[in-house]
Amino acid sequence: MSKEIVQIFDTTLRDGEQVPGCKLNTDQKLIIAERLDDLGVNVIEAGFPISSPGDFNSVVEISKIVKNASVCGLTRAVKKDIEVAAESLKKAVYPRIHTGIGTSNSHIKYKFNSTREKIIEQGFEAVKYAKKFVNDVEFYAEDAGRTDNEFLAKVCEKMIEAGATVLNIPDTTGYCLPFEYGEKIKFLKENVKNIDKAIISCHCHNDLGLATANSIYGVLNGARQIECTINGIGERAGNTSLEEVVMIMRQHDQLNLDTNINSKLLYDTSKMVSESMAMPVQPNKAIVGANAFAHSSGIHQDGVIKKRETYEIINPLDVGVNESAIVLTARSGRAALAYRAKNIGFELTKNQLDIVYSEFLKFADQKKEVKDKDIPVIIKNSNLKSIISF
Repeated sequence: MSKEIVQIFDTTLRDGEQVPGCKLNTDQKLIIAERLDDLGVNVIEAGFPISSPGDFNSVVEISKIVKNASVCGLTRAVKKDIEVAAESLKKAVYPRIHTGIGTSNSHIKYKFNSTREKIIEQGFEAVKYAKKFVNDVEFYAEDAGRTDNEFLAKVCEKMIEAGATVLNIPDTTGYCLPFEYGEKIKFLKENVKNIDKAIISCHCHNDLGLATANSIYGVLNGARQIECTINGIGERAGNTSLEEVVMIMRQHDQLNLDTNINSKLLYDTSKMVSESMAMPVQPNKAIVGANAFAHSSGIHQDGVIKKRETYEIINPLDVGVNESAIVLTARSGRAALAYRAKNIGFELTKNQLDIVYSEFLKFADQKKEVKDKDIPVIIKNSNLKSIISF
């Protein structure tokens, strides 16, 4: 049975670029946009065109080069925003306008000093106006995570009536628990009478570390688009990580869900974005972190050497990493030392390994990590001259 495809909406160049210090110039954005297109994302949110001349120009230039993905421009529910976005997207093969407004009580009262009725009317008019310029209009209900479900359903119904093709249900503050977010999506699927005319999209923030889990619960309950960024970068604690949701769906066949992403480009794309934005990836980051396929515990190393799947559920080659790393530390065992020694040309017998291992532990206690260049020194200090000549 073929798997259902979940659309990947990448907002690295919009939400990701809002991170302080991560500003990109147009040339850098074009390089990343081209890679995202090659990666297989369905939608590239190229920027917020009205926010600055530079952002407008970037969306214009990205629209010219992207061949396969939809190119999307963000707007507020304001006519001028929509007009500027439409102008910036004129050269796009598949243009999308992403417009919307806050729907939670907090946003309605404190951000807009408005009422529910006026918010629906403003959103409706924005979608209807955007529809004059492009066929593909996405509506975002900002702070949907804290919007009560009954009102949110009314909002969604009206936006579909206005012509929205995608409904973005953001957990803007990263507040929802996964089951709550999943239930919200399920409620919309069951209570918005015209929901079959639109795709539900998940846009989850990571303030409580739940962005990826919430997005997965969203698609399990009927959403068919996930909004995410490379390396999970984004406002505050970041967004859903593209590489995480892609590999979760690919590893779990029972979900019957997949994406069009070429996962072999994930690691290289992660490095490209990290270097361009001067935003280091934490070593223990899932999928693309430096330690994602590194093993330093002796028990783990022994298992991986015997059979990789013992401690790795993903083949590193599947995400563009050449091989697992056996890292030598004071926690490493004999199997790891023998493995690394063999890789640089030293075949140790069991007795020789026992002698060298004792010396290795003394050396490792003095250093955080033992490198290949250290192994001959350790062997020499073990007085095993029959193995190596100096």
